[in-house]
Amino acid sequence: MLRAFEKYGVDPSEALRSARISSSTLQRPSSRVTAKQVEVLTDFAMRQLDDEALGWFSRKLPWGTYGMLCRASLTSPNLGVALKRWCRHHRLLTDDIVLKFVVAGSDAQLRIDENRHLGHMQELCLLTSLRYVHGYACWVIDSRIPLRSIDFPFPKPPHADVYSLLFPGPVHFGRGRSGFCFDTQYLSLPLRRDEKALRTMLLRALPLTVRQYQSDRVLAQRLRTILRARCGELSNAQAVANALNIAPRTLHRHLKDEGTSLQALKDEVRRELAIEELERSARSIKQIAHDVGFESEKSFMRAFRNWTGQSPGEYRRAAAAPHATTGRLAS
Repeated sequence: MLRAFEKYGVDPSEALRSARISSSTLQRPSSRVTAKQVEVLTDFAMRQLDDEALGWFSRKLPWGTYGMLCRASLTSPNLGVALKRWCRHHRLLTDDIVLKFVVAGSDAQLRIDENRHLGHMQELCLLTSLRYVHGYACWVIDSRIPLRSIDFPFPKPPHADVYSLLFPGPVHFGRGRSGFCFDTQYLSLPLRRDEKALRTMLLRALPLTVRQYQSDRVLAQRLRTILRARCGELSNAQAVANALNIAPRTLHRHLKDEGTSLQALKDEVRRELAIEELERSARSIKQIAHDVGFESEKSFMRAFRNWTGQSPGEYRRAAAAPHATTGRLAS
């Protein structure tokens, strides 16, 4: 950001004072600033320089440009359409970088192609551009969007530990291009914001680019899908959190916010899978217990009785009885 002041020949002293960043802090490579200080400095710099791109591009993006970009996507029926519009309209602002949105299987991918040598502006330009898109996407559907991967083309910087504070997912450096990908389930979510909400957000929009969004509207749904596919494999919270690309503490917090817990969802999925196998297969009780993630047949039988009031064998016989009766009547 200070290089932007240098590019435009403007003294950054007032901006640094407003953010309470001292000259001694700037002189120590190991120094860190708070998210609030970054927010204040960024806001001051964009307004004073009248460039929301902070000198990255061959032309300025005047104050209010990204608000216009948000507004252009706000009437979209769902997140997928909103992201396509964001990328298309961003190209009207600059072609120094080009944002591309593609869907490949279960991955929704946002990529950035660089058409201009960004030099020492590259890192801040690319990470901020990705944070802009991700922050807006989370805000507009009112849901945290975990990322499966975040890629950057430059080498791992000395301050790489900061990236975990900015992006909810694994970050990779030295890749062919910058971008991120996430689960396509989020693309169908409808937008939950209107013009009034946008005006309020734009009064203090920068936290969306500095801080991660918290509430995840589809975490429980994603977790059920993963547990159904890998119930026997995901035996503990760490394994489940790894599969979702989030920390165990984050997993428990979000599920609590949604009014549920990991154990409750595991029991729900195990019960569903066990009932399906008892009704539709001839597999033994021991095999079914293993399939749904129980270490022993005895513990499975105890859990199943708590869920249904019957043993697995009793449930299977009761489920088969109507079919036997129907067969006798038909004959």
